Order: sequence, then C-alpha cells, then structure tokens
Amino acid sequence: MHLLVPFAGTVSEAGRQALQTLALPQLERLLAQLSPTQTLGTDEFTMSPPHELAMAAAMGWPLVDGALPWAADIAARAGLPADEQAWALLNPVHLHAGTDQVHLTDPAELALDDATSQALLEAVRHLFESEGFSLHWVSARQWLATHAIFDGLATASIDRVVSRNVDPWLPDHRQARLLRRLQNEVQMVFHTHPLNDHCESAGLPTVNSFWCSGCGRLSRGQVAADAPVVDDRLRAPALGEDWTAWCEAWRALDAGPVADLLRSPTEARITLCGERLARRWEPAQRSMWQRLSGSFQRTAAPHFLEPL
Repeated sequence: MHLLVPFAGTVSEAGRQALQTLALPQLERLLAQLSPTQTLGTDEFTMSPPHELAMAAAMGWPLVDGALPWAADIAARAGLPADEQAWALLNPVHLHAGTDQVHLTDPAELALDDATSQALLEAVRHLFESEGFSLHWVSARQWLATHAIFDGLATASIDRVVSRNVDPWLPDHRQARLLRRLQNEVQMVFHTHPLNDHCESAGLPTVNSFWCSGCGRLSRGQVAADAPVVDDRLRAPALGEDWTAWCEAWRALDAGPVADLLRSPTEARITLCGERLARRWEPAQRSMWQRLSGSFQRTAAPHFLEPL
C-alpha cells in the first residue's frame, strides 16, 4: 500500500506551533522502519503543490509545474476522448472581494448540488462555445473544457489559492488573455442568475466565477491503474487555518491508515506532502545495525513534518 498525505506540513507560523504539540507514535514507528527515497518540490510559490507533483510522479507523468494534465485524466476516467485534445478543469467558485484583495472560498463550502451546477454551466455555455471551447459537466464541483489554448497552459492549482488572494496566481501570459476575458463575462452572467439570488437570500456563498487548472494533454496509456491511496482529511483544516482541527485530523490519521501500514512494514510506502516538499519513504535494504537501532530510536514527528 502506498499512502499519500497532502498538507502533512505547513508554512503557517500558527500551524508550525501547533505541530510542536503533536504526538504521532504510529508515524514515528513507521518511519523508523522505512527509508526516505524521493523528495519533490522546492517552495510554497510553485503553481503545482507538492502532493500533486507526488501523484503525477507516481502516475509516470512529466513533472511540469502548473501543467499537470489532471483535467485530461478526469476526462479519460469519465470515458471522454482525453488523448485527442487539450483539456482544462473548471471549478465553479466563489470569489470574495475584500477591501484590497480578492480571496477564493473553498469550493467544498458551496452548497452546490448537481442540478444547480448543471444549470449554471448551461447559463454560460454559449460564452465558451462562441469562442471554440467545448464544455462537459462531470460533477457539481468539476466542469471540463477543451480548447487549443489549454495545450501547455500553466495555471495554479486551486489548492494553492483557496483562502488566499487570487491576484498572484492568475495567469498573465498572452495565451491566457481569452480565458481572463471569459472569467469577466461569466462573472457578469452569474451576478444576476436567479439561482445565485436564492443562495444569497439563504445566506449561502454564491458561485460567481470559475477557476481554471490542470491543463494539458494526456497521451494514450498514461492513465495509471495503481495510483497511491490519497487521504486528504488534513486539507480542509489546513486551508481554513483551523490548527486545532488539523491536529485532531492528524491524530486520527495516525491511529487509522498509518497504523494499518505498520501491519506490513515491508510492503508499506508513504508520501508526506506539505506546501514546499513531498517526501516519500519506503522499505529499503538495511543493515542489521540499522534495523536494531531503528527499533530503539525513534525521531519525533515534527522533525519529519517541519521541512515539508
């Protein structure tokens, strides 16, 4: 089993302080029996977060920052012709305008059901199709689009942008000008849409824009059959800066999936991902002394998680 854990570490000062209070005995036992084999990522300013790089590496994709073809992968799994054109993932989102910044609300907080999502997509379909795009509804929070401009277009993952100022993450190169114009037009349509009026009257966040990411092509045969198991329970509290909930989620993760890996440590693999780095541990040939010393000496979890 290969377990991949996004948001296992954080660059937030409050989060790093909370990390010092964490006791994760099962993780410490597991890592004492494994060896680090791969590190991916550089810093918190890359468009593709470390957990996406780690997933892409496990799937055998070229690691191009901001141009990992997640949309094409979703299309392929949905039975669409993923290898015939370039795809992009469009997430319906709520942009919150503050005094001097615009922040992106976590899409998980939107009360968006399938019927509402489909109706909103149909309301803007003509804007896209008039410019040569093709739109496909996949789920309430995932729309797909095809167009030549998505071939090699680098965009920021939505996990880089949630709860943050969107301006530094908006694509500003020439290839994205049409996309930026469409975002403005979509915002105008959604601003007066009756479904959003209903959400506002109920005190719920509206869908007032979309976020584009995961652009590119997927070559035939690039859909992995044996991808890692992703446990993303740390994502929501990390993005929401709720470090008490994040610590509670870590303890549950330690007592559950991490403890399960300890039952077969010779077959266990784990990748821990923060905002800067993704680091993978797996069984490796070790000397008798390394095995004995590892069973007696365990390193505290913050030692492994802080650099992420």
